[in-house]
This record gives sequence, structure tokens and C-alpha cells, in this order.
Amino acid sequence: MPRYLTARAAQALWVLWAAFTVSFAVLYLLPADPVSIAAGADLGAPTDAAAIAELQARYGLDQPLWQQYWTALTHALCGDLGHSISTGQPVTEAIGEALPATLGLAALTLLFAVLGGVGLALTATATRRPWLRAALAALPSIGVAVPTFFTGLLLLQLFSFRWRLAPAFGGQSFAGTVLPALTLALPIGAVLAQVLISGVESTWRQPFVDVALAKGGSRWWVRRRHVLRPASVPTFTIAGVLVGHILAGAVVVESVFARPGIGRLTQSAVLAQDIPVVQGVVLLSALIFVAVNLAVDLIYPLLDPRIAARRDNAAPTILSTTEEVSARA
Repeated sequence: MPRYLTARAAQALWVLWAAFTVSFAVLYLLPADPVSIAAGADLGAPTDAAAIAELQARYGLDQPLWQQYWTALTHALCGDLGHSISTGQPVTEAIGEALPATLGLAALTLLFAVLGGVGLALTATATRRPWLRAALAALPSIGVAVPTFFTGLLLLQLFSFRWRLAPAFGGQSFAGTVLPALTLALPIGAVLAQVLISGVESTWRQPFVDVALAKGGSRWWVRRRHVLRPASVPTFTIAGVLVGHILAGAVVVESVFARPGIGRLTQSAVLAQDIPVVQGVVLLSALIFVAVNLAVDLIYPLLDPRIAARRDNAAPTILSTTEEVSARA
């Protein structure tokens, strides 16, 4: 296990470095100048060339590209993500102010997605009526196919404008978070339901299930005791990947519902080509993605002990071979 954790930590560092480097390269390949955008020169506003040159020197944009990259990378390693070119605010402070709202939205989204997706999958695989099972199994495909912005606009039209059950824009209370969370949870829950339905059906066809049924176990007991745990491994895998989709979807949802958060911060930073802010958001997203996937990997052995056995058997094989060679020598 220590060797495995060390390898995963190395992979995490590589992912963070790659995310930082790619975002840096993409932003600097854009033709616009962030300082000119902040000064309003791209909108035709009168600007002072000396003032623009002073701002470029303040943010290090007058240095060679490699030097800008090295400076930004070394500062990021020390926890300094720089200052926003648009507002002058420290990037860590801007992200810290926007993060709580997005974390609350993400937590409620995961709750709705897990409850809805897992509930639908269990209902679809438990029913004994073929037509009902087929109908329920077809619902996740519809949820995946519907665009997120369309779902958000539809929920706004129904629950805010027509029935007036939830605030339309900018709501920070629980009632104001429900509609954005439902908008994000629908496609995520649909994917979870698809994967879990497939996992339960494939696990149900395994020989050990027939043995458990032959020993007198009821279908519900066999399903709960022997089927659900190994069948949920792919679902946990895809759930770790979908965390990134929640952060990406927050950009659309927070724009549709006019909510403050990481999504709105990202949108404004991209429009202004605010390189330090965009890189800070990218690093935050990569860090959350890596942490969640590491947590999912650590949960695997609890769901299926065979995974832990495969991990543990790899190292003893090498050690036993080494000991055998030493004994022969």
C-alpha cells in the first residue's frame, strides 16, 4: 500500500503540473492582451501607452515567455498564485470567496445525483416486469441527452416563473440552490444509473450468484449481500470522473441562475483573459479531481476485496522471487 500511495502521489503531481502548463500555454497563445482588456483598449477606450507598459511590467508580461512560465510555476509551488490582472485582488483570495458557494452547490448536486441515479438503477433492476424494467432503463439515456442549459431554463420557467416555488436568480439559500443542483444532478445521476444498471445486470449473471441462490438465499438477500458491492465498483469509478463535470457544469449553471461562485469567476476571468485567475481555477479543479479519484481508489477494497488481494499479491511476488534467488546463491 505505501508503494501504491507513493505512485499515486507522483501521478497527482504530474497531473497538476500538466494542468498548469497546458492552461499557461493556451492562454498565452490567445491573440488578445489581458492588460489591454483590463484597460479597455479593446473596446476603443482612450488609453495611455505608458500606463499599459507599466501594468505589463508590474505583472511580468514584458518578460520572455519562458521566464514568465518559470516565475509563475515557482510562485505556485509556494502557494502564491499571483494577483488578478482585472481587479488586482490576490487569486487565492478571489477563489476563497467564490469557493464556498460552489462547494455547497456541488454537495447538493452529488446528493441528488446519487439518490436519484442509484434509486432508479435499483428500481429498474429489481422489478420483475420486463416492460417496466425496459422503460426505467431507458430514462437515463434521456437525462444524458438533454443539454444542461435547457434543463436549467426549463426548471426556471416551471418552478420560478410559473409556480413561484424557488427564486429565479441569485438565491443563496437552500431554496435558491435546489434548482441549480437539480440542473447539474440530472445528467450526472443519469450516467450513474446507466453504469449501475449495467454493473448489476452483469454481476447477476456471475456463477457465484447462482451458487448463492442454489443454497436457498432469497433474491433480495443475494442482491444486497453479493451483487451490489462488486456491481458498484464501476459506479464509484465514474462518480470520481464526474466530479470534474460538476465543476465544468457550474460555469453554465451559475451563469443561467446568476449565482456567485467558481463558475462565474471562471467566466469573467476567461472573458478578460485574466491568466492568473484562470490558472488558479484550473489548479483547483485538478486538485479536487485528483483527491476525489484517490479517495475512490481507497474505497475500492472495501467494495470488492479481490482488488485489495491483487494489490497485495504484486509486491509479495517480487519479494518471494528475490528471497528465492538469495537462498540459492
